[in-house]
Amino acid sequence: METSFALTGKGYVIVAADTTAIRSIVKMQIDQDKIKELSPHLLMAYSGEPGDTVQFAEYVERNIRLYQIRNLYPLRPAAAASWIRRSIAETLRTRNAYSVNLLLGGYDTSSHTPNLYWIDYMGTVVEVPFAAHGYGSYFALSLLDRYHDPEASLEEGLATLKRCIDEVSKRLVVDPGKYKVKVVDKDGIREVEI
Repeated sequence: METSFALTGKGYVIVAADTTAIRSIVKMQIDQDKIKELSPHLLMAYSGEPGDTVQFAEYVERNIRLYQIRNLYPLRPAAAASWIRRSIAETLRTRNAYSVNLLLGGYDTSSHTPNLYWIDYMGTVVEVPFAAHGYGSYFALSLLDRYHDPEASLEEGLATLKRCIDEVSKRLVVDPGKYKVKVVDKDGIREVEI
């Protein structure tokens, strides 16, 4: 029952993910952070099989950090999305394929633009203005399609995200509960309350 959302606005990307870890019919944890900070201006929300998601997220985090150490500058969001896509695609035809779905949000400090990438377990990557993964996406995507404004202020973006969270809570059979929300912009990454 994992759910994650993301949307872009005027100079920012908002990424939200539920904090519940579920296995079958059992809630295992209610405070899991499913958003990994990859660099000062890049973050990734992940969902999928529990073992794969944590292992792949840490693998991506460490390799992007290694790139920054070797080259003295961080990967831009487009380059990070391409590298992550390739990493998933290379494992597809092996016994070690990762079953992860990702929302990669970042702020490109050289072009001063927010970027959001939708990546699935098959290695598909698409740059999008808004995105969702999980069961909540069935309800949230129509709301995002209707209310998303690429020129919206941060407060308007958070209001749109709140609408999505409320709709999922109201209509999904199992309410995901709490959400962790992070914003990335020219100042870096910070957590916000909804």
